[in-house]
Amino acid sequence: MSDARVTLAPVTDVLPAPAATSAALEVLHRVFGFESFRGRQGEVVDAVIAGGDAVVLMPTGAGKSVCFQIPALVRRGTGLVVSPLIALMHDQVDALRAVGVRAEFLNSTQSISERQEVERALLAGEVDLVYIAPERLSNDAVRGLLDRVAAGPGLSVFAIDEAHCVSQWGHDFRPDYLALADLVGRWPGVPTMALTATATDATHKELTSRLHLENAKHVVASFDRPNIQYRIVPKDDPKQQLLKLIQDEHKGDAGIVYALSRNAVEQTAAWLAARGVDAIPYHAGLDARIRAANQSRFLRDDGVVVVATIAFGMGIDKPDVRFVAHIDVPKSVEGYYQETGRAGRDGLPATAWLAYGLQDVVQQRRFIDQSVGDAAHKRKQTANLESMLALCETVGCRRRQLLAYFDQPTDHDCGNCDTCLVPVETWDGSVAAQKLLSTIVRLQRERNQRFGAGQIVDILRGKRTPRVEQHQHDELSVFGVGADISERGWRSVLRQLIAQGVVQVADDYGTLGLGALGPAVLKGEHPVRLRHDLERSSSGAGSKRAAPVAADLDESSHELFEKLRAWRAGQAKEQGVPAYVVFGDATLRALATERPQDRAALSGISGIGAAKLERYGDDVLSILAA
Repeated sequence: MSDARVTLAPVTDVLPAPAATSAALEVLHRVFGFESFRGRQGEVVDAVIAGGDAVVLMPTGAGKSVCFQIPALVRRGTGLVVSPLIALMHDQVDALRAVGVRAEFLNSTQSISERQEVERALLAGEVDLVYIAPERLSNDAVRGLLDRVAAGPGLSVFAIDEAHCVSQWGHDFRPDYLALADLVGRWPGVPTMALTATATDATHKELTSRLHLENAKHVVASFDRPNIQYRIVPKDDPKQQLLKLIQDEHKGDAGIVYALSRNAVEQTAAWLAARGVDAIPYHAGLDARIRAANQSRFLRDDGVVVVATIAFGMGIDKPDVRFVAHIDVPKSVEGYYQETGRAGRDGLPATAWLAYGLQDVVQQRRFIDQSVGDAAHKRKQTANLESMLALCETVGCRRRQLLAYFDQPTDHDCGNCDTCLVPVETWDGSVAAQKLLSTIVRLQRERNQRFGAGQIVDILRGKRTPRVEQHQHDELSVFGVGADISERGWRSVLRQLIAQGVVQVADDYGTLGLGALGPAVLKGEHPVRLRHDLERSSSGAGSKRAAPVAADLDESSHELFEKLRAWRAGQAKEQGVPAYVVFGDATLRALATERPQDRAALSGISGIGAAKLERYGDDVLSILAA
């Protein structure tokens, strides 16, 4: 790919703010093909170019990478980027090389000769950006190499990506990240950046403290992702619900499906594949070669759906993921936000879909009880889960609740989540709750017994199952008092009562007891309002769905868009790179609608910088003119 590279001479070492802005904008346009910075990118870039440290919290898709890439290209020397996922470094470097940046990586997958060549290029000042895995930076030889680079060609910026990994409050703590604190300040005059796509206030404070960045510029952008439609549906038959979502709304789209267990991942991927979906599994237990091949297929091919555990996804740069689905409830809002944020990084419409049921609540509560760790750790896990359950059960705007969790309250509803598109009806569930609680209490007091959801629902509905008759539960005074509510309805009631703390999972076997609010509800001192979610669509927001990427293009523009996609796929396959490395969907849309007829007009299309104009200009103009 060397023919696509252009030499990017650094503009200067340190510039005052106005000059920095000018230099940064010039590089932004020439290299990446963008006319202006988005959101608060420019603010960060100027501060770092001027030599300052920065802590950057921006949502996935907001362009965090630009915040360290531009300063690295403007300032003298090589930008050092710490990235936790070795498997993705190759694609990150390919994407930079495609726009003419001299990018390299150093990690354990390289041969000795490959590492030596990168080290030689670093010492010769022939590298603009180098990506390094955090564990490599604990190596004295690597630190010594970087010391020599700093003393020679120079280090332009020290960027720690996915910086929430340094925090034990974060959802993806990694011990290797703690050692990075030793490197902050090791190279005087080199600005340090910590960047993450998700962090609560506690995570933000801890990573700031651990990395000694109290005096840095702190930029916390809005965590709102308005192009993502959030939908949480009652779990009925999750695989069928998922298939309906894909077939009705995302046929041929790239997507990520998250499941809790490795077994569920493999079963779901095979089940979808048998029904015509190009689905592949990904989890840590797969053979490393299969795992790498599946990840590569997802990144490089169009329309692949990967079914995965949370081992998959951090740092995924694929911008055209059109949906992220969860068939099990995540453990925290922070994890949910990070995972759903992998959808729609290109700013085009995307769906975040979650199927959520009673067993999810029972299972997650049980996981916490069984987890290793002290009482404080379990309280933290419980608080995380309760925030997630509150998001699932809310009758208000989901986006408002999500933003409030990240201390970014808003006073208006979003209009693009399921509860906004199809408002939720509520009902007074106080009497139903009292019936259920009475059943739990009578089993304990009169029979000294605890049971799980199935037996309690059978008793309430007056269902004489073999187990009910075996224990003579049909003789209880509460037998049949809830016959007016269906089994599905009672499971919905019970799920919500557990989420609200009225009922609790009492032991490892999933038996139920009264929660903290249970006694007050029984006495009529605490009213209970419940969602009426039984009639809601199994896939979510009815007919009000996220619009397909090319939905608003007229017939000829849509046809041109598909021709450009086909050409892009051929280019990507020929080069062995992901399709988005050639051009993103947003750039193809702009080409299909604006139809530039010469190179000057082509250079004005967002996403087409100097290197891509030189490499692809003639091909694209030929397609547009046909």
